[in-house]
Amino acid sequence: MRWDAQSVDVDDGALPGLQRIGFVRSVRTPQFEGITFHEVLCKSALNKVPNASQLPFAFTVNGYRGCSHACRYCFARPTHEYLDFDSGADFDTQVVVKTNVVDVLRRELARPSWTRQTVALGTNTDPYQRAEGRYALMPGIVGALAESGTPFSILTKGTLLRRDLPLIVDAAGSVDVSVAVSLAVGDPDLHAEVEPGTPSPRARLELIRAISGAGLNCHVMIAPVLPMLTDSVEHLDGLLAQVASAGAVGATVFGLHLRGSTRNWFMDWLARSRPELVGPYRELYGRGAYLPADYRDELRRRAAPLLAKYGLTGEHRSFRLGSAPPPPAVPQAQPTLF
Repeated sequence: MRWDAQSVDVDDGALPGLQRIGFVRSVRTPQFEGITFHEVLCKSALNKVPNASQLPFAFTVNGYRGCSHACRYCFARPTHEYLDFDSGADFDTQVVVKTNVVDVLRRELARPSWTRQTVALGTNTDPYQRAEGRYALMPGIVGALAESGTPFSILTKGTLLRRDLPLIVDAAGSVDVSVAVSLAVGDPDLHAEVEPGTPSPRARLELIRAISGAGLNCHVMIAPVLPMLTDSVEHLDGLLAQVASAGAVGATVFGLHLRGSTRNWFMDWLARSRPELVGPYRELYGRGAYLPADYRDELRRRAAPLLAKYGLTGEHRSFRLGSAPPPPAVPQAQPTLF
């Protein structure tokens, strides 16, 4: 590919939404067929989480918008509409990259007003999606947080995290760090349908094993559980057994939320792939984005004895190397992170 055709001076028809957030250029390469990277210069890196959200962290950093994982259920899909992209195929293939995020983050962390509150990585789109293999933003982000004395958490489906394990271990020697892997689908065929751009379940189990082997506590998010697809005792039992065997210290189980345009994208897939479930899903989600209380209660009743059976009742919390491991606790309802 000729890079001179992608300079800042070229009129490449960038969408107005991208112009609002510091658009520089769009890039396509043979190594990432079907994906367009839109490079932007961000003005801020730290995003304040509203107090009303009741999340266990105050700030987030997202180096990317859009995600090549292409999870049918991803709650972040509607955020792409702000950029004049659609929340379906565009979300999967039009990835916005904040190329200067590390420099901006360092400036923000150096401010006297910064109080070193916990920063969450991976709460919107995955920081270790395929784009990270090209742009390598995470080593700088992890380094900036650790050097400033800022605790942080990472949530990912991406096995590329293994590249940065030495950096994360070093960081855990000076600040509180929590690492969680998302693994909701154990069946390889179903995984290929609902999470087509993500590493396989087996690869993520190996990631859990690598994180644990590096001396870090690894929590696993068995989420979202898909009604009538991955919510059976058999599926949960099998998946939790593998997660425990890989060395996870805890797991959280919660059901699928279908908010905004994510609902239509997921339901379109369901109509093509599992048409017999369209009616039951419409009944389950007929009153909104969340599963009915009785379904959530039943899912907790199914999961609780399995979590106890495999010793996965440890809470998802930060960990510092050299400190005593956190005591086990009964898992509580968790916020939506997907």
